[in-house]
Amino acid sequence: MPDRVASRIAAAFVAVGLVAALAVGGGLFVSLRDLHRQAALATLGDIAQPVAARVRQAGAVADLQHELAATAPGLRAEIGVYEIVNGRVVPIRPSPVAVDVSPVTVDPALTPGETSTGELPAGGGRRVLTSVTVVRAQGPLAGPVAVLLTLPDTSAAQAVNDLLRVMPVVLLITAAVGIPIAWALSRSITRPLRHLTAATAALPGASVAPVPPEGPREVRELADRFNATTSELERVRAEERDVLASIRHDLRTPLTVVSGFAEALRDGTASGPGVARAGDAIAQEAARMERLVDDLRSIDELRAGRVGLRPEAVDPAAIVADAAVRFRQQAQAAGVEVASAADPGLTLVADRAAVERILGNLVSNALGHVPPGGHVLVEARATPPPPAPRGAPSGVPAWVALRVSDDGPGFPPGATDRVFDRFYRADPARAGGGSGLGLAIVRAFAEAHGGTALAENLAPSGARVTVVLPAVPIAGARPGA
Repeated sequence: MPDRVASRIAAAFVAVGLVAALAVGGGLFVSLRDLHRQAALATLGDIAQPVAARVRQAGAVADLQHELAATAPGLRAEIGVYEIVNGRVVPIRPSPVAVDVSPVTVDPALTPGETSTGELPAGGGRRVLTSVTVVRAQGPLAGPVAVLLTLPDTSAAQAVNDLLRVMPVVLLITAAVGIPIAWALSRSITRPLRHLTAATAALPGASVAPVPPEGPREVRELADRFNATTSELERVRAEERDVLASIRHDLRTPLTVVSGFAEALRDGTASGPGVARAGDAIAQEAARMERLVDDLRSIDELRAGRVGLRPEAVDPAAIVADAAVRFRQQAQAAGVEVASAADPGLTLVADRAAVERILGNLVSNALGHVPPGGHVLVEARATPPPPAPRGAPSGVPAWVALRVSDDGPGFPPGATDRVFDRFYRADPARAGGGSGLGLAIVRAFAEAHGGTALAENLAPSGARVTVVLPAVPIAGARPGA
């Protein structure tokens, strides 16, 4: 097969044209052969009729042989002339093609002047046409008398000659019509494909303008999907630029601190109590960088589906209380109050470490936005199924909502739909801000359990993030992060 679309279309048109020509030629061959055969038989009948008429007018059947002998020299050389008298075939001028005419008989149902036709096998696989014209019918005392003419069957050769004269014209007309159609068809497919090829070649290194959807429906659908892919790729590239900027921002401060204190330790500027403070600062900044690396690793593992859940019975009330206690010292240092609340009797089967990571990220995120004097509330509540939990089938009997609310400034307008995107930060310029991975990890862990995560602003101010989990993890759930 050719390796180009245009060549394949051209080859397909040629193949279709050849098949059509063969089909048409075969049909024409059969029709033309029958026409030539019938014309030859009609010619034999026309030759025998005048002879039979003259013999009948003379009233002397004995003159039949004389009439035939007189007529034979004027006939084409390939015509054989015989008379049939009382069932016996008498040659007047035998056929030039060796053929046994003895089986030919006169149909007793024929009347004088009527003709019957047929064919006989001859040597070399050939056929001979026969025409029997009745001069005298079967009588009570005498047998029938008839004229038998034979002619080699050349109808097939004549049909082939006709086709050889006609088919070149047909092929020329077909080519004249088919070549422009094939060119237009191939161009309608290859032109948009060339556009796609050029856009694809430029895609790795730069932004690509949308490819116009043109051509057949399948090619238009391909162009639409390519445009959607490039749009998504541009979005991912923008995310990558944002995350690189965020990582540079998040690493610059700890690296500056570490570098400064390390230099102070090396040149002796830090001495006495300053050594301990330098060591503490270096340890804190190293821990901060370690948390960033850990978040990046978690996102990668969740995206690849390499995080295996270990479900166990978890007390929702106890786990939200533990989260509040765990961050209470940090909150007090920032002048923020952290409290917990839970509905009685809640049950939850989930991965404890994942739930603790969810609550830790949510509380940490809230503390980073609440001003001094603010409040953070960690809750566990019974809840109906969320509006559209990703991958959660219907019929899950019970759901648990883990909520973290604060009375800070809330999310910026339009941010509630994006806060769970990887590397998104509502305020990228905030000093000491996170990497934008915390809430993405929250949603990924929620979806791994078959649940979901929602963000909303509270009135008059504040924000709430809710993680809705099924009471029992849904088998086969995969994170969508």
